[in-house]
Amino acid sequence: MRVVVTRPQHSGERTIRRLAQMGHEALSLPLAEPVHHVDEARRALLDTHGAIATTSAEAIRVLATLGSDLAEHLNRPLFAVGKATAKEATDLGFTDIAISEGGGTELAALISAHPASLANAPLLYLAGHPRAAGFEARLTELQLPFHTVECYRMRDILPREDILRRFFKDARTDALLLYSQQTAQRFFSLPFVQQNPALFAETRFLCLSEAIAAAIPPAMRLHVDIADMPDEDRLLALLVSE
Repeated sequence: MRVVVTRPQHSGERTIRRLAQMGHEALSLPLAEPVHHVDEARRALLDTHGAIATTSAEAIRVLATLGSDLAEHLNRPLFAVGKATAKEATDLGFTDIAISEGGGTELAALISAHPASLANAPLLYLAGHPRAAGFEARLTELQLPFHTVECYRMRDILPREDILRRFFKDARTDALLLYSQQTAQRFFSLPFVQQNPALFAETRFLCLSEAIAAAIPPAMRLHVDIADMPDEDRLLALLVSE
C-alpha cells in the first residue's frame, strides 16, 4: 500500500522504517516541527523534586539537550505514555519508569495507582503546545496534584504544492496516518486538500483515537478507521485489517 505519514520528522522516520519493513511504500509529510524550550525545562527540574510525567517522546528529547544538568534528576519516577517514549527515557538514563499503553487518561489512572510517587511533591507534567486536554482533566478529576510546564511547542509546516500533488494527485494514496487531533486539523485545513476533496475519495484515514477521527470533515469520513487503543502497533495493524 501507498501510505502517507503525517508525524513530525524525527518520529516519522521511525514509522517510515516500520512501514517499509511491512512492505508498504511509505511517504513522509510532516505538518509540524518541534521548537524546544530548554530553559523552561531546566528551571522546571530545578524547582521541583517529585515524579515527572510526559505524554510525548518530544519532551524526552528536550531533556536530552540538558546534558550534565539532567544527571541529578534521572532517579526521579517517570510516568510515560507508550513504549517508544519509555525507550527514549531509558536510553537517556532514567531508571524508574512506569508505562501506560493508552493515552493521557490511562496515564492518569496509572499515576493514581502509585500514590507514594506524589506523597511529597506535586507531579511535574512536561508538556507540549498544543496538546490534548485529557491527561490534565483526568488528573484534576482524580484530585492528583500536578504542575504543568510547556517545554516545547509544535510549529506548523506548510507543505509545498508540488509535494502534495506528487503524494495525492500523481498517484493514489491508499492510506494516511493521523496521530493527533492537531495534525488532522492542519491537514484538512490545507488549501490543496480543501480544493481537491475528490482525490481522497478512496483514501483510508487511519486515526489513533476517536478524537482525531472527529477532526475529519464529515464529507471525507467515508473510509475512516480508528485504532482500538492509542498505540502505533494498533494503528499500523489497521493496514492489514481491511
